[in-house]
Amino acid sequence: MLDLGAIVQAFPAHELLSLWGEEKASLPERFQKPFLSRYTAPYPFSTRLPRDFGLQPMPETPDGVLVSSPERALLEMLIEVGVHQGIEEARNVMESARLLRSEVLATLLKNCRRVRVMRLYVRWAEELDLPWADAARKTVRTRLGHSRWTARLKDGTTLVLKP
Repeated sequence: MLDLGAIVQAFPAHELLSLWGEEKASLPERFQKPFLSRYTAPYPFSTRLPRDFGLQPMPETPDGVLVSSPERALLEMLIEVGVHQGIEEARNVMESARLLRSEVLATLLKNCRRVRVMRLYVRWAEELDLPWADAARKTVRTRLGHSRWTARLKDGTTLVLKP
């Protein structure tokens, strides 16, 4: 059950909250009124990944609401590319993500259910010469397949990701 009081204290009403779950559902109106929010299913990670992996409290509220770590937030953002997240903005955010923990990223990548996200992640990491690019490719090499992935995005552009 969501603790609305803790969420109200932790997040300004104008911030978009992205919530993830296993099953399709709707957020209750009493939650949506005070918060700009979106619920997305299915959960992007394997059920083998502990539910709280890559989640942490915000620094100013150590006993408060858990939010995604920078590593998990990066993958969650990539899931939204072309749907609720612009390509250029996502690439710019990823470019600035040089100090991420490679062991946390590797665990999240091993448990990611979305091949498109893994390909986009590896491609941009290599193009941007991020410190953890080689480790990322090695982590997901066997899961990328041998054919390219193509999709028409919400804005009409086409995204092509090579293996």
